[in-house]
Amino acid sequence: MTPERKGVGGVEFFQLRRVDEAQSLFLEACPKGPLGVEELDLLEAHGRCLAEDVRSAGDLPAFDRSSVDGYAVRAGDTFGASEGLPAYLRVVEEIPMGRAPARRLGPGECARIATGGMLPDGADAVVMIEHTEHLAADEVGVLRAVSPGENVMRRGEDCPAGGVLVPAGRPLRAQELSLLAHAGVLRVRVARRPRVAIVATGDELVDPGEEPGPGQIRESNSFALRALVAEEGGQPVFLGRAPDVRDAVEAKLREALKYDVVLVSGGSSVGARDMTAEIIGGLGRLGILVHGVNLKPGKPTILAVVDGRPVVGLPGHPVSAQVVFALFVSPLLRRLLGLPPFPGHRPAVRARMAKNVASAAGRVDVLRVALEARDGELWAEPVQGKSGLITTLTRADGAVIIREEKEGLLAGEWVDVHPI
Repeated sequence: MTPERKGVGGVEFFQLRRVDEAQSLFLEACPKGPLGVEELDLLEAHGRCLAEDVRSAGDLPAFDRSSVDGYAVRAGDTFGASEGLPAYLRVVEEIPMGRAPARRLGPGECARIATGGMLPDGADAVVMIEHTEHLAADEVGVLRAVSPGENVMRRGEDCPAGGVLVPAGRPLRAQELSLLAHAGVLRVRVARRPRVAIVATGDELVDPGEEPGPGQIRESNSFALRALVAEEGGQPVFLGRAPDVRDAVEAKLREALKYDVVLVSGGSSVGARDMTAEIIGGLGRLGILVHGVNLKPGKPTILAVVDGRPVVGLPGHPVSAQVVFALFVSPLLRRLLGLPPFPGHRPAVRARMAKNVASAAGRVDVLRVALEARDGELWAEPVQGKSGLITTLTRADGAVIIREEKEGLLAGEWVDVHPI
């Protein structure tokens, strides 16, 4: 039977949902981004998400340029040229880099030009230097014909004046920074980073710098969650630990609701001492949306929205917490930055399963795997271990998602391995 438990306001806790159903319910109830806009210098904006289109003030490039080292020519003067019957042209100029040509090309004339050099008026193509022969200081033989526009970057070809250089919603990588600087754009408006409050709960937790006593463990989930939030463009804020005391947990969660998103680690399992779901359900509207997902690891996940603030209760086991983050928190943070929650292309590596793996139909299993190269093919070796064993993540290169309709994977079967 499906485990159930009544919570605040009659909400049924731990009624298992499909992963896709839980994602849809949660994201539809969450705010849409961006949450705000700020203007930054270009280098400060590295990794941030553009809040609006950036348009070019002028044509890029601003003039016709050569894309090779060679000779600027009138293409018609080279038609029919071959190694056996070169086209002979008079060299009338050498165009220095960073300077405008001194004259217009006439029939039968050419100009020596370097990559990036400005084409003279009258020229419509460039012959690569490898396809010429030097005859005299002012004469060159063309050994191969070129067509109009060949080896030329046309004015405005990269981006015309008024065109979109970088669209809204694009994270700014090194490539975008280079293009914007090339266009003279030194400040940009970016989406405000979602502020994500992180709370750890549990009597068994001690600080990482402490020596654990009997039955205690060092708290580590907050370190992973802070790093994952930052990687997704959020601003993590760790609010500390709370013991398994109702008033203490509630006080931490009320403090956390001052932020844009709340992540609470631990306290999501069914049990007499796990009161997190009841507390969240009584903090405000809408309350609990999902408590329990048909997922391994990560079954006791809590998804809620409290007075417009998304709240996610992650299992205390480190592997479960990081799987739940990838499936629910990562899409949320993308949405709050104005990005599609699920990218159209998720980079994955194709590999063959090294062993048979069993899975329960109707449940999503996230299988950690290590990649091995064998005879020119990649093989995915399952990394065995329970969700509390952090080394199953550090030994894994990626994860294979086994969908609800599958009852397992066969050795030799091709799978998509999503990098961790």
